[in-house]
Amino acid sequence: MIHLRNGGSAASIDTTGGELRRWHVGGRDLLWPGDPAWWDSSAPILFPIVGWARNGEVRIDGIARPMGVHGFAGSGPFRSVEQGEASCRLELLDDAETRAVYPFGFSLSVAYHLTDGGLAIGFTVANTGDRPMPYALGFHPGFRWPLSGPAREGHVVAFAEPEEPSVPVIAPGGLFSSQRRPAPLDGRRMALDDAVFAAEALCFLDARSRSWAFEAPDGSAVRMDLDGFPHLALWSEPGAPFVCLEAWTGHGDPVGFDGELKDKPSMRILAPGDIDHARVALTFRPG
Repeated sequence: MIHLRNGGSAASIDTTGGELRRWHVGGRDLLWPGDPAWWDSSAPILFPIVGWARNGEVRIDGIARPMGVHGFAGSGPFRSVEQGEASCRLELLDDAETRAVYPFGFSLSVAYHLTDGGLAIGFTVANTGDRPMPYALGFHPGFRWPLSGPAREGHVVAFAEPEEPSVPVIAPGGLFSSQRRPAPLDGRRMALDDAVFAAEALCFLDARSRSWAFEAPDGSAVRMDLDGFPHLALWSEPGAPFVCLEAWTGHGDPVGFDGELKDKPSMRILAPGDIDHARVALTFRPG
């Protein structure tokens, strides 16, 4: 575990998965700590796919290869390549195990920089192989709900821009259907309750907003600013004491999809030697 500190802020990052496990500002723990009774993660990194693959497989070079939900980076052995008091950078490289299911040369690095009240996370994906590499990337942080006070009631998610008031229906197996269902938006705000999450995640594909916030009744909030992540997703379990504000470059397989990974909608194709960047900035506002 790597521990960062800056003024009244602290963060802890697990080298397994390169995962943010704690974010603490001014005496308040903001991040869900993980609990197997609900969800054992805190803020996993999603790569080389986001969401579910049909039948738990991806097809590459005509061969079906096993691939779990959100890929394998979340359990991968990241190594620390830079570390200071308030910042660090970790890296995951391809190896024999990854190439058995995802036959590409890659490096995935994540850099954390802690400020007094904020946390910036930068992602870099590099194709170190000799052929085009399809990939998707995601960041999946969960925040304590309630964020402030004793009750979950009265919390909202606020979008920076008006969003479509409907989202794709998630079919069995986590697959994206062509059907849509209403999203309970009131302008740019969505009140949170268990009913919101009764029918799986709410996925805002190609969202207009480049920032959104999780707000408590007392005015305290966690804001997320995005660069390089076109899709937003909101997820929890009914009754759970957390809510996830997720940033994605890709999404789950469409219903019936049986093509090559490179042909899956919203996958990015990185040429040999090329590098992609994406960024998330989290800011806490006290009430």
